[in-house]
Amino acid sequence: MNVFISYSLEDGEFARKLISRLQKAGLEVWDAASQVAVGDNWALKTGKALEKSDAMIVLISPASAKSHMVQKEIEYALTKERFQDRLIPVVVKPTTKYPWILEHMQMERGNPPK
Repeated sequence: MNVFISYSLEDGEFARKLISRLQKAGLEVWDAASQVAVGDNWALKTGKALEKSDAMIVLISPASAKSHMVQKEIEYALTKERFQDRLIPVVVKPTTKYPWILEHMQMERGNPPK
């Protein structure tokens, strides 16, 4: 299974630990920080990785709640059937400011955000 990790760079340390554990469990993990080099077309590489991914883990924190790119990656996942029930939010640092789309998802499922 291919897993895409979406997070703010401020949560990089947590992301690296999670990625290591997922890889040890046998999952293929895509992480922009380690797989996009300076000068690469970031949008193109990210798009291709999203197309190949079967699931997305979104690290939630105050920094990711402000991230335009995290929000765009979530929006992409929500438009693809293969991510149905495979968009997994992980709270890294508590925040009351979820990316709006995750807050909307929780409301649809009858679980208002805390």
